[in-house]
Amino acid sequence: MLAFIPLWLFAIAALLPAVFLAVGIAFGGLWAWAALGWISIFTAVIDKFTPNFMTNAAPECEFPASNALLVALAAAQITLMPAAVWHLAGQAPFWDKIGLGMGAAMWLGQIGNPAAHELIHRGPRALFALGAVMFAMVLFGHHSSAHRLVHHRYVATPQDPNTARLGEGYYAFFLRAWVGSFKAGWQAETALRARHTAHAGLHPFVAYVAVSAGCLAVAYGVGGGLGVLIWGVLALSATGQLLLSDYVQHYGLMRHKDPSGKYEPVQNHHSWNAAPWYSSAMMLNAPRHSDHHTHPARSYQALRLPSADSAPRLPWPLPIACTIALIPPLWKRRIRPHLEPWINANLGAPQR
Repeated sequence: MLAFIPLWLFAIAALLPAVFLAVGIAFGGLWAWAALGWISIFTAVIDKFTPNFMTNAAPECEFPASNALLVALAAAQITLMPAAVWHLAGQAPFWDKIGLGMGAAMWLGQIGNPAAHELIHRGPRALFALGAVMFAMVLFGHHSSAHRLVHHRYVATPQDPNTARLGEGYYAFFLRAWVGSFKAGWQAETALRARHTAHAGLHPFVAYVAVSAGCLAVAYGVGGGLGVLIWGVLALSATGQLLLSDYVQHYGLMRHKDPSGKYEPVQNHHSWNAAPWYSSAMMLNAPRHSDHHTHPARSYQALRLPSADSAPRLPWPLPIACTIALIPPLWKRRIRPHLEPWINANLGAPQR
């Protein structure tokens, strides 16, 4: 049994689909469908039919090489997104475009987003900036501020726009979370600058919008108006998948408030987790969500999976759970039996 998921396995799971996308852009044919097949069918099969043989890394372990993979994934997104738009806006066969477009959208959502998320949590400013560029590329730059300054502070409370309420459907949540996180992130960054002169200067939201505008200019340059449309569709898909993960990983779980109005500290039972090892490797351990919220600075390679009796655990791999959540009545019916024990135990109960 491996003590933890090794870096080479993260690299294979996350980078190999990017290689397939590059080959698909160059040669088309079945290669255009390879990334989509790998991220969806192959990952689901591996999760279903192989045991979860990974254990947790020791708390004292350090992983200095883990940032190298994040930088490689950022370089892949910066290179592949305009290349994919060029290919999709060009003269490639229709079926090649369908396969490659869906594969690129899935890679951005399932792999690019987790890589950007890890980067904005890293200490060096250059790594944070790289993650912010990745989010701005998918026209969601404000997430770099809202996630760190709002979501992590207010998660599992009504003040967090990215915490899904019990009974709320995904599509209503998407609209509320997108608009709410933009406003809350703007307010948090503005308040930070008012309190600390060290943060004075260019408001980061200006940089986010500037990068996004530059990306749309690149899209126009490689594909004209159609290129801008394609870039926008890829960005919407990536953003939708990010918010879908937020929706699933916090659905129905809320922190308690004491009589003074103060919320209890964030604990493991305030996030949903998923155990399957391959999708976890592909998504840079994003399904180990509780440990990320209790230890935000911990490297993805060191994140720990809480026991099933200390934190809610999804009965499916995270990508499958997100797919189910796209059908709100089905999601609410299927997740309710797994949520009720935590509500009945007075843990993570919804605010009334």
